[in-house]
Amino acid sequence: MVVLSCNNIHKSYGIEVILENITFNISDGEKVGLIGPNGAGKSTLFNILTGKINYDSGNLFIDKAKTVGYLTQHLSLDSSNTIYDEILTVFQDLINLENKLIKLESLMNEPYDAKNEEYRNNLINKYTTCSELYTNRGGYTYKAEINRVLSGLGFQEDEFHDPITILSGGKKTRVALCKLLLSKPDIILLDEPTNHLDLEAIEWLEEYLKSYKGTIIIISHDRYFLDAITQSTMELINGHINFYNGNYTTSLKLKKKNYEVQLKAYNMQQIEIKKQEEIIEKYRSFNREKSIRAAESRQKMLDKIDRLAAPDKDEKIKGITFKTQINSGNDVLHVENLSKSFDKKLLFKNLNFDIKKEEKTALIGENGRGKTTLFKIILGKLKQDEGLCKLGKNVLVGYYDQEQSDLNVEKTIIDEVWDSFPKLSTTEIRNALASFLFTGDDVFKKISSLSGGEKCRINLLKLILSKSNFLLLDEPTNHLDITSREALEEALLNYNGTVLVISHDRYFLNKSVNKIYELNEDGAKEYLGNYTYYVEKKKNPLRFEMEEEQSSKTKTQIQHEKKKKRDLEKSKREKNSKVKNIEEEISNLEDHVLELQEKLCLEEVYSSPEKSSALNKELSDTQNEIETLYADWEKML
Repeated sequence: MVVLSCNNIHKSYGIEVILENITFNISDGEKVGLIGPNGAGKSTLFNILTGKINYDSGNLFIDKAKTVGYLTQHLSLDSSNTIYDEILTVFQDLINLENKLIKLESLMNEPYDAKNEEYRNNLINKYTTCSELYTNRGGYTYKAEINRVLSGLGFQEDEFHDPITILSGGKKTRVALCKLLLSKPDIILLDEPTNHLDLEAIEWLEEYLKSYKGTIIIISHDRYFLDAITQSTMELINGHINFYNGNYTTSLKLKKKNYEVQLKAYNMQQIEIKKQEEIIEKYRSFNREKSIRAAESRQKMLDKIDRLAAPDKDEKIKGITFKTQINSGNDVLHVENLSKSFDKKLLFKNLNFDIKKEEKTALIGENGRGKTTLFKIILGKLKQDEGLCKLGKNVLVGYYDQEQSDLNVEKTIIDEVWDSFPKLSTTEIRNALASFLFTGDDVFKKISSLSGGEKCRINLLKLILSKSNFLLLDEPTNHLDITSREALEEALLNYNGTVLVISHDRYFLNKSVNKIYELNEDGAKEYLGNYTYYVEKKKNPLRFEMEEEQSSKTKTQIQHEKKKKRDLEKSKREKNSKVKNIEEEISNLEDHVLELQEKLCLEEVYSSPEKSSALNKELSDTQNEIETLYADWEKML
């Protein structure tokens, strides 16, 4: 049964079209992912669905029997409440019923008077009715449910009575999420629900939503989260919706297939249109009554063609390529017996680990455990309480700050980048900004006016221009859309420097790292693999015994194996580069084939045997060259 549908919804702000012909249907109990680039209009669509803003035209249907709950990025909480009191507002009807039962109990405990038999019976009937209602609505379990959800989303019991006013933005978001989940609406709209959650809380939320009986629509750039929960995917791009039956990973395959089919149909139609336009132009050039009538007839037929739109193509950042200015030594970072506390709260102690050249390492752990603090100790911005933290020889550190605190909000985009790299020319700066999608007058926008995603792109650009050989990345995928995350992952895979990253993005961790340190109060535990390895190792510590044998090997053996591993990775990078070059060459040649096929449709060509023969030979040679390249490409895979 359809519980929510849109039909040709349109929304504009002035001349800027945000949503155009938005059409989709969602069934009861369906779990849907809503993806798309930053600024595509996803939050605008949610605001239309909840009635917060009006749409210009079209039809919106929401089943009147269904309640709708919305987790927005802009929160509305009563700052005078504690966390627990704010959550209790969800159950105000139950609390009122509870108070009514207490009052009825008090009245029933008054001395018995036979004259008031009817009155007493009415009290008993009311109490029985209210008591059944209280039980059916969960009156005896709601407090336990509050504790379960608060704990699941990462709140400690001693925090339950903290006032809302002292909470960080992340904790306020978690309070709002708790309220939404506990209110149990029939349709839940979630806008980036995993922001500000640590891995444990994200995994808890996943399990909660997977078993939720209502309908869920999730805006998220967390691909692992979407894969775990959703059954279908809506992509909002260029103002309209593309719908795919399947989770995020399935939608990628379907999208690629659809794109190829649509592009082929579009190109074929463009060739035919161009051919007809040339014939019409030729008829008109004869300037005779008969040829003019023929041209007009063909033009009418051409005007009636239902022209296909060019298929949607993601606008991707093109400039994420990390390069190093100099090579570091093999020993990049040495941490020994490190400890740090704040206000008598111990973050970590006995912390020991080493980071070697070209390693891609993740640092994970619960929120508040001190991951960002450790980064600041490495950078020399904070002093440790005890222990040693030492950078190796020729190590140049580049730092990505998730809070964007190093950006000057009063500067324009171009000044922010140029002031950091004053030796670059105007052309170099403008080209670098354009590769990160800042073009034209956009470069003169003030930092203060930018979205979180735009600020992320500026920080990434500055990091690239720094040519550092050791990257400290603190939640680099926060606020980035999916295409930007994929570009960052590819850049890190091809980077010949060293990476230490804090991240809760499990998809990113799977693709970008080969070692994980789990930070806890008593130090850090090492896992020699990506996120999937980490999960499996936690479940079954004996599953990957071969890796554990590394500890018993001699230093010479370990160094030999690391050199072998580095050589393999270098060979893999070179192979990937060759594959990419072949793919680009194939793409260029296929474009040339289309051009040749278009020329063969021209009257001046097909009416001339010499021209036609020459073009057919060039076409045949090009196609043979493509086949050879495809053969080379298959051998390299």
